[in-house]
Amino acid sequence: MSYTLLVTGPPYGTQNASTALLFSRAIFTSNYKLLSVFFHFDGVLNANKLISFSSDEYNLIEKWVDLNKTFGVKLNVCISAAYRRGIVKNQVYNEFSRSISTLKSSFHLTGFSELARYIEKSDRIIQF
Repeated sequence: MSYTLLVTGPPYGTQNASTALLFSRAIFTSNYKLLSVFFHFDGVLNANKLISFSSDEYNLIEKWVDLNKTFGVKLNVCISAAYRRGIVKNQVYNEFSRSISTLKSSFHLTGFSELARYIEKSDRIIQF
């Protein structure tokens, strides 16, 4: 069975994102596949590299990156929701053409067409 996860909760303040991460790891301990994780609404904050955690806190953003590197899961981020929350990739911001990126590596800005493509391939989509 293949899954796509839709994460709408931020990396702090709610259990949505951490539960999604635990569920994704459980998928890999079984014989199932996780095709993609799509971050939408405040869930796009999981891709913000400017969020910092204290050394004694669970760094959920790094755990998503670990999931990507270990299992090759594609971490898709809704581009519209990301721009509304200040998450950009190589955005030119001044007259000197300096660019800034607040998107954490391993995450990819995409749109709903990408989500639709993964939903079509998946047996189940689960929202957290």
